[in-house]
Amino acid sequence: MEQQPDDQDGSAAAGGPLTCYRHPDRETGIRCVRCERPICTECMIDASVGFQCPECVREGSGTGHHPAASRPRTLAGGSVAADPRLITKILLVLNLAVFIAVSVDDSLLDELLLFGRAYLGDPSAGIEGVAEGQWYRLSTSMFLHQEVWHIAFNMLGLWWLGGPLEAALGRVRYLALYLLSGLAGSALTYAVSDPAQGSLGASGAVFGLLGATAVLMRRMNYDMRPVIALLVVNLIFTFNPWGSIAWQAHLGGLVAGVVMAIAMVHAPRAHRGLVQFGTCALVLVAVVVTVLVRTAALT
Repeated sequence: MEQQPDDQDGSAAAGGPLTCYRHPDRETGIRCVRCERPICTECMIDASVGFQCPECVREGSGTGHHPAASRPRTLAGGSVAADPRLITKILLVLNLAVFIAVSVDDSLLDELLLFGRAYLGDPSAGIEGVAEGQWYRLSTSMFLHQEVWHIAFNMLGLWWLGGPLEAALGRVRYLALYLLSGLAGSALTYAVSDPAQGSLGASGAVFGLLGATAVLMRRMNYDMRPVIALLVVNLIFTFNPWGSIAWQAHLGGLVAGVVMAIAMVHAPRAHRGLVQFGTCALVLVAVVVTVLVRTAALT
């Protein structure tokens, strides 16, 4: 097969950065192992060695092998979906729906807020919180926003970071990354914060996506400077002394996201599922243990 020159296959002219042949606005450092066309994370399909573009996968689909052998796979081994942003869109709608509901009915905020152990309103109603068995607050707080600027920044981050991650990891792995990062942020907040202090933990999941994006970009040999700059700026805002940001949720989500992303994009092919979902299970166990220890201390 005669190869096309770079300026005809979607990449940049000689001397410029490579761009995906299907998405010319996306820079990439990966080429299809068969035709050598440059491909982005959304277009790359896992092959036995390296990655292939969608055209080469379709051309080689009639190999006579079992269908599973030639089924398109993402970088992390997930199934390639027709809509690579479906889960991201669902998460956006869910966050917006909760924000609207809380804006209409303020009482919902107290019902969904994360706090350890305290009286809410009338003392006769009794003590409430995670330590009193309301574990659901660890997850409901992941979708809480109170200010317009808060949800605006988080949803922009979810859209910009989530789409490429969902395409690279696949839906199941991406959803596990999002939810477990959020839970890890909630668990750390519960563990070290004042038990009577309420917290909105939505940013923990987004920080998990940020950490995972850094791991993915490193794996793809992309320029790390933009994501490092974004991370530094966010950490500065997180730990600023004049704000009231729950740094625990940010830090917990970031660490969990990095750990799971490393397992997802660097797992050996022979044991990929075991390593990936085993790491996710370990993160969940760490969350449960943290919550149990803190609950024992508060009660």
